[in-house]
Formats: sequence, structure tokens, C-alpha cells
Amino acid sequence: MTLDDPSNPKQILAGSAPWLAACLNVVPGLGAGYIYQRRWRAYWITVAVSGVGLGVGVLHAFPAMGALELEGWNPVPGVLGLAALTAGEAFLAGRRARMN
Repeated sequence: MTLDDPSNPKQILAGSAPWLAACLNVVPGLGAGYIYQRRWRAYWITVAVSGVGLGVGVLHAFPAMGALELEGWNPVPGVLGLAALTAGEAFLAGRRARMN
């Protein structure tokens, strides 16, 4: 596999538009920008983090299911933080790949 090979992961990443990957990752928890860039490890990490957040939210919404009591817990900052972090990381990864 050479750098000119279109199936090379670095070539795929360099061929993707960084702004589009960032926009697709703004949709929190889906990691669509990582799918676009074909970066599966980053995608699954994003899915796992958002899954943990969803699980905490369910336990918070239905306290009878678990002994998790989070007074004043608000998921919005976590969701926005995940969206901003993944969007910025996808943009920078795509940009770095294009520069190399």
C-alpha cells in the first residue's frame, strides 16, 4: 500500500474536507464526521462516550432503576462539549493530513 493508493487511510483522510467532517461531528453522539473520514477508532470512542452519557441520563430520569441521584444534573454542557471536541479534532486531523 503506497501513499498514492486510494485505499490508504492517510490518503482517504487527506482527501476529505476538514470543514465537512467538523460540521458532521456537531451532531452530538453520532460521530458522522468520523464515518466520513473513515476513522473508526475515533467513531467508536465517540459512541462509547455518548453512550455513557445516555446511560447516566436514563438513570437520572428514572431513579427507581438505579441508586444514582444527581441533583441539578444538566446534560447540555456535556453534549455541547462532546460536539465541540469532536468537531475540532476532526477538523484538525483532516487539515494535518492535507498538509502532509
